Order: sequence, then C-alpha cells, then structure tokens
Amino acid sequence: MKIALSTDHAGFEALATLKEFLESNGHTCINYGPSTFVADDDYPDFIYPAARAVASGECECGIIFGGSGQGEAMVANRVRGVRCTVFYGPIAPQSSTDANGSTSEDPYEILKLSRQHNHANVLSLGGRFLNAEQINHAVQTWLSTSYSDAERHVRRVQKIDEMM
Repeated sequence: MKIALSTDHAGFEALATLKEFLESNGHTCINYGPSTFVADDDYPDFIYPAARAVASGECECGIIFGGSGQGEAMVANRVRGVRCTVFYGPIAPQSSTDANGSTSEDPYEILKLSRQHNHANVLSLGGRFLNAEQINHAVQTWLSTSYSDAERHVRRVQKIDEMM
C-alpha cells in the first residue's frame, strides 16, 4: 500500500520509526513532513500536502502525527475527499458490542469503526499520548480493517463527501 506520512516537530521522531515499521511490512511511504527537526514549525505546512496526496489518489491512505493529532486532523479534513480520524491511545469500549455486533473489549475497536463505518482514509495520531508499540499496533489494526460495503455506511460517507 502507498501511504502518505506527515508530521510537524511533535511527531518527528515517531514518524521516522513508523516509516521503518511500515516499509518493513511491505508498504511504500512518502514523507511529506519536515526533513529536519524545527521546534517551532507549523503543522499545516506539512499536513496539507499529505492530505492532498490521499485525496488525489497519489497515496491510498495517510498517517499523520501531532502532539494531540487534533489540529492535524482539522487540516486534513479541510481537503475534499479526506476523512481523517484521530487516535490518542487504547481505550476500553463502554459497550462490549464491537463493529460487527459481536462482543468485544478490544481497546483498538475505535480504529476499526473509523474504517468500517466512516471509511477513514487518514489516521491522525496524538504523538504525546502513544508509545511506539501502541503506534505500531494502532496502525496495523487500522490498515488491516476494510471499509464496510453496508448500504448505510456507503450512503453516509457519500453524503460527507458531497458536502465539501
């Protein structure tokens, strides 16, 4: 899979580690982030090009980092055709019913839902809230989850895409 990667200073080191992990698993990565660490850089400068690469089809999906991941997701979601979700870390579901209607207590279930129900094509990670193991597990979970072809999800995603 061809994946757009980006960050600002807050995820600079984590992104390099993630890129190695992804490439060792057979993915092709294009890094739209900074080439050197600059403590006061601005995330929109790096996130927007990655989001555009996903929207244009140059990349199949994107993974972006920030301190919280929120601002980065806001930038990405400004690009027509991008559906960016944010992940801070593992969290126990309040309900034990998973995305397939089965019982689950998977702390990464929210990632599956973002792909299955919302067809998220960009994942924004809160770098200050995740360690390397959690990042790898989250990304692996997210990438391995397919979009649902259930009519209600397809219809809703189509409405989102038509709004912009």
